[in-house]
Amino acid sequence: MDDEGAAARAGGRLPGDPVPDPGLGLGDEALPVPPSGPPPARRTGYGRAFVHALPVLLIVVAILYDIFTPRYFTAGPLYTAAPLIAAPLYSRRGTALTGVAVVAAVIGLQLGKGVIHYVDSLTELITIATVAVLAVLVNGMVRRSSERLVSVREIAEAAQRAVLPEPAERIAGFEIAVCYEAAQADAFIGGDLYAVQDSARGVRLIVGDVRGKGMGAVAAVAVVIGAFREAAEQEATLEAVAQRLERALAREGTRRDGLDAFEGFTTAVLAELPHGGGTVRIVNRGHPPPLLLYGDGTLGPLPAHESALPLGMGELGVWPDRAEEAPFPGGATLLLYTDGLTEARDAKGEFYDPQARLTGRVFPHPATLLATLAEDVRRHSGGGMADDMALLAVRRPRRGDHDHCHEP
Repeated sequence: MDDEGAAARAGGRLPGDPVPDPGLGLGDEALPVPPSGPPPARRTGYGRAFVHALPVLLIVVAILYDIFTPRYFTAGPLYTAAPLIAAPLYSRRGTALTGVAVVAAVIGLQLGKGVIHYVDSLTELITIATVAVLAVLVNGMVRRSSERLVSVREIAEAAQRAVLPEPAERIAGFEIAVCYEAAQADAFIGGDLYAVQDSARGVRLIVGDVRGKGMGAVAAVAVVIGAFREAAEQEATLEAVAQRLERALAREGTRRDGLDAFEGFTTAVLAELPHGGGTVRIVNRGHPPPLLLYGDGTLGPLPAHESALPLGMGELGVWPDRAEEAPFPGGATLLLYTDGLTEARDAKGEFYDPQARLTGRVFPHPATLLATLAEDVRRHSGGGMADDMALLAVRRPRRGDHDHCHEP
């Protein structure tokens, strides 16, 4: 890999393309330039360091307060706050040492002032010592809760990998990347889904959004993904794959009727990339239309010409699925997404428009596209997304592109 190619891939362009200004796209629409000033990670690091040092600072301030004020002024609240703040931040030993330091400082100051035998001074010392002991007990509870949280997070990560395994970066010559952004803090999986399956008739893809939240939505995701992988291998057409998913959701809903809640329908878009062909076939079941980003920076949506109900709503009517075909030339990237992308709002309540934000941009690899897109959505929404977001991007390499490995 030559230096020019490496620099181009790092900068989000191909060799020979015009060089954009920093932070700008190649067209009129561009992603905003990141704000100046210290990076967020550095500011966060300073904040954490200050909080970590806060117990020591409180002790120092309390000692100075007691030294330079009359006897009837007390820094008791500062002394009691120090071990309580240390409890969730420090180890058990660190919390205990903080409590010992507080008690020792109070005893030393009271002895220096000759007031340790006074009732109010003795009461203050007992109170501070009691709080120090309680802080050690609180520290033990916090540490046990943290250990349980780590265990739950590991289980959630394992569940995500089992239900939504990340596809290979390259399948049948196509470059592939996925991204899942959960709206709920510390969540790893919700009602959005994606899957990629190679078959004798081409690479088949699905991106979908299950109605609802919680474990019911996760169960529906597992049903849809399992049915899709089996149908993608066996069915001759993309329309038949959609019908298999319809029957799978109907069957699962009947099986669970009266036992527990099951999410009733799923919006989804299915795509098929024939081997050796420059086309893409789309079946859309009530889902946001995919976007096709061409190698020259232009972009076009692939909307469904005939409306169709989401999967799992077949009892409301029968509309035969018809796959729609569109050109998919070399150097183009197909972007499939859930409505968490288009429903992200900024402080003014304006929705995120991926078509406007991506027009004029050139990305050398799907992972670069998704990383840029996810960061821009977080910036647009101020980090507070209202819904989960699943992204899947597939690039058809140009003829003659080198077989190299791209990193996100």
